[in-house]
Amino acid sequence: MENLGAVSILIAFCLSLYALIASVVGGRQRNPWLVASAERSVYSIFGLLTIGAAVLISALLGGDFRLVYVASHTNREMPALYKIAAWWGGQEGSLLFWSWLLSAYAALVVYANRRRHRAMMPYVTAALLVTQAFFLILNAFVASPFRLLAVGREVTSVADGQGLNPLLQYWAMAIHPPMLYLGYVGFAVPFAFAAGALLTRERSDAWLRSIRRWTLATWLFQSCGILLGAAWAYAVLGWGGYWAWDPVENASLLPWLTATAFLHSIMMQEKKGMMKVWNVTLISITFWLCIFGTFLTRSGVVSSVHSFAQSPIGRWFMGFLLILAAGMVYLILSRL
Repeated sequence: MENLGAVSILIAFCLSLYALIASVVGGRQRNPWLVASAERSVYSIFGLLTIGAAVLISALLGGDFRLVYVASHTNREMPALYKIAAWWGGQEGSLLFWSWLLSAYAALVVYANRRRHRAMMPYVTAALLVTQAFFLILNAFVASPFRLLAVGREVTSVADGQGLNPLLQYWAMAIHPPMLYLGYVGFAVPFAFAAGALLTRERSDAWLRSIRRWTLATWLFQSCGILLGAAWAYAVLGWGGYWAWDPVENASLLPWLTATAFLHSIMMQEKKGMMKVWNVTLISITFWLCIFGTFLTRSGVVSSVHSFAQSPIGRWFMGFLLILAAGMVYLILSRL
């Protein structure tokens, strides 16, 4: 089964590269066949990552301790709820959760806009696929959740796993990370529309109307995630309050603040045609801060109860953050 999960992620990565190229080329050449092919690939990526996620959840629930991830984050005595929560309780599983959510969002966006914004949608799809490809590189080659325990060249197993961190075995932790991730990942969509508008030099505000409700829903998810995290910190960590200015707590608050400003300022653009540059800049900063918050928990650069162990994965995130910042600064300045 672990081979099925690993292969599904690898094929999804290959498809994301194909769909990225097909979207850009199809958009530039106004080739509807290539654009349609890329959109179908987005649906296929979601299907493949759903298979990979199902394999991992099955291994967590079934106690397949041949997998390093299962042995490190579950044991036989854990309730089923926390075995499922172990999916996002560790480094490799949470990255797969990120990729799966992004593929679901991308498939939903492509389907909902299959007859609208036809000149811009190939570039919106391409912007989503850039992020998708980055996370799939991590899933497939850097932090695979399907790595097997091995002694020498022999695959082995253990009688029981280490179990999930006791601090994470609290009801809010079964909801807090998914809600926060729904916010983090969801901001990729308005960012992709902003990038698509810049790339196609779209002057109308039609794309804003397409993402306003989406942005509001994403903002609500992140708001709920932050509140649930505060409740967990108060009840379990014993910090003496709802907010201890933990670095990762602050990192989750920053994109919420910029997204709140974005929600208010897009109303000004829709009603009066003002603040266009400000809005594109705000949503770009919001998405960048979402990736930055994800980087903080995985790089080991800060000491936090939220942080995973020291890992070379931080260098990959730093490279992606620099490329993302450089690309958006260039696009915004060149389209002023």
